[in-house]
Amino acid sequence: MSAILAVVGLAQEARIARRAGLMPVIGSGDAALLVARLQEVGEGIKAVVSFGIAGALAPLLKTGELVVAESVVTENERFACDEAWSAVLRAKLPRARRASIAGSDFIAPHLHAKKALFAATGGHAVDMESHIAARFAKARGLPFVALRAIADGPERALPPAALEPLKPNGKPRLVAIIKSLANDPLQLGELIQAGGEAESAFRALLRCRHVLGPGLGCPYLG
Repeated sequence: MSAILAVVGLAQEARIARRAGLMPVIGSGDAALLVARLQEVGEGIKAVVSFGIAGALAPLLKTGELVVAESVVTENERFACDEAWSAVLRAKLPRARRASIAGSDFIAPHLHAKKALFAATGGHAVDMESHIAARFAKARGLPFVALRAIADGPERALPPAALEPLKPNGKPRLVAIIKSLANDPLQLGELIQAGGEAESAFRALLRCRHVLGPGLGCPYLG
C-alpha cells in the first residue's frame, strides 16, 4: 500500500494518482460516500493530497491552469496546507497559482453559484473533495496539500448532462447522460466543450505527475 493517500472525485483522476505511486480514494461527487471510504483507510498513511480537477471561482483563472493551495476553505472552516510539501510543489511547478481552494458538498453549476461561493469563501477554485480530505488529515494528524487543475472557468456554466451523478467507481453514467441529451439536445455543444476543458485539466495533472515524480514530491517518504 502506498504511504500517500490521494483523495479524488473521478476514476480518471484515480488512474493518474496510481501512476504517481499514490493510493487513491474516490469520492464520486458524494460527500457521505467519501467520508465512509476514508473511515475505512487503515494505518500506515504518511500524508494526504487532494488531487484532481476543479472549477474556477476567481477571475483570470484559466482552463488547464494549476492551483497549489495555501489553504482549503468552506464557509466556516479553514485548513492550512503543509508548508514544506507545498513549497516543493511550488518550486517544481513555478507557473502554478498559489491560492485558497474552496471545498463544497455540491457542484457549483452556473455563474451565480460560483460568484456566491467566491464571495462566501474567498476560494479561487472549488472541488468536492478537498475539505473532506483536509478534515481527514487533520483528524489523523497527517500532512496535507491540495493540487488541482482547472477545468471550467469562472464564467462557464455546466450543462445538465455534465451534472448527472457518477457511478460509485467515479465513472460517468452513460445511460443517464444519453437520456439527458435526448431531453435537451441543444446542450450537446456545451457538453462537448465541458469535456474538452476536463481533458485539458487531466493533461495538466499528467504533466504534474511527470514533473513531480513518485509521491508528487512529498518530503515525508524518507
